[in-house]
Amino acid sequence: MENTRFAPGEERNDPDFSRQLAELGDLYVNDAFGSAHRAHASTEGVAHDLHPAVAGLLMQRELEFLGDALANPRHPFVAVLGGAKISGKMEVIEALLPRVNTLLVGGAMACTFFRAMGLETGRSLVEADRVDLARDLVRRAGDRLVLPDDAMVAPSLDAATDAHDVSRTRIPATEAMFDVGPATSVHFGHELAGAMTIVWNGPMGVFETPPFDAGTRAVAQAMAAATARGATTIVGGGDSAAAVEGMGLASSMTHVSTGGGASLEFLEGKVLPGVAALDDRRG
Repeated sequence: MENTRFAPGEERNDPDFSRQLAELGDLYVNDAFGSAHRAHASTEGVAHDLHPAVAGLLMQRELEFLGDALANPRHPFVAVLGGAKISGKMEVIEALLPRVNTLLVGGAMACTFFRAMGLETGRSLVEADRVDLARDLVRRAGDRLVLPDDAMVAPSLDAATDAHDVSRTRIPATEAMFDVGPATSVHFGHELAGAMTIVWNGPMGVFETPPFDAGTRAVAQAMAAATARGATTIVGGGDSAAAVEGMGLASSMTHVSTGGGASLEFLEGKVLPGVAALDDRRG
């Protein structure tokens, strides 16, 4: 068949299109975890019209690893969150905070926390409308929330050759943070060294542009070392998965998720439509 996204009824989960798909087979196996958070005809609708509707082996593996990490983690349980915006991670922070022993935050989203702490952030990306929320999270999390100690800054992303390390209290007004600094990499490495369950979603910096890949690489290497000593390490898809793949470390993780948005919503505690529609049985 052609990609179902080209069908007019796919994304609006048209019941007639779902029934047409159902007529093509004798049973339904959904092995596309990366699309399980979308209520589309081929991921959710058809499962109501074709039975048995079951999870495939990849889907089962995703649900088992992510589900166990949330429901029955081995402690210490450490979560690592990064990426550009705190707004995209608010719900997962709220969901993980009661469960984890430590929450490490890197990436540009750390700058919104810095602003909430009254620190200079220069030209760094800051979500001004999330500063109050960040301040509340800092208050509630206490010492469970670990922010970068230092930052790799530069006048712009194009001026990577001018990158230099500064304390988080010394970010210049004319520069921006593009990665966590070396002291943070060491600090985060120590936190991960003692963990028995690690979940990571979001890079520590603009890893596509050296030298701003160092923080992300340090986390990936620390997780690989944790895996080797018996910890459960889960990379939650998206940019984090691309980073470990590019660094040749994917095979050194317990599990690298195939679903960026789906894994994030799962960690947030949301019901994934493509999973909820399946029969209550194993694929």
